[in-house]
Amino acid sequence: MTEFMDVHHNMAGITAESLREAHEADIAIQGEENVFFKQAWADPENGIVYCLSDAPSSDSVQRVHERTGHPADEIHAVPLSV
Repeated sequence: MTEFMDVHHNMAGITAESLREAHEADIAIQGEENVFFKQAWADPENGIVYCLSDAPSSDSVQRVHERTGHPADEIHAVPLSV
């Protein structure tokens, strides 16, 4: 498993409730792609959402996001952290 950070743009005005709902939608089906979504953050003013996950591939992360209606604009592997 690799850790991934994905980025969603054009989400200006996102609320804490809608972020929570989107994250919970991902969690509801994450097992079907062997993905584990850890956390999500948002900047409503700039319209950017970040999601951190463990997954076998960036494609598996994107498939979950596509199925829940919010495909990622960018997905980056983050193999190193401190």
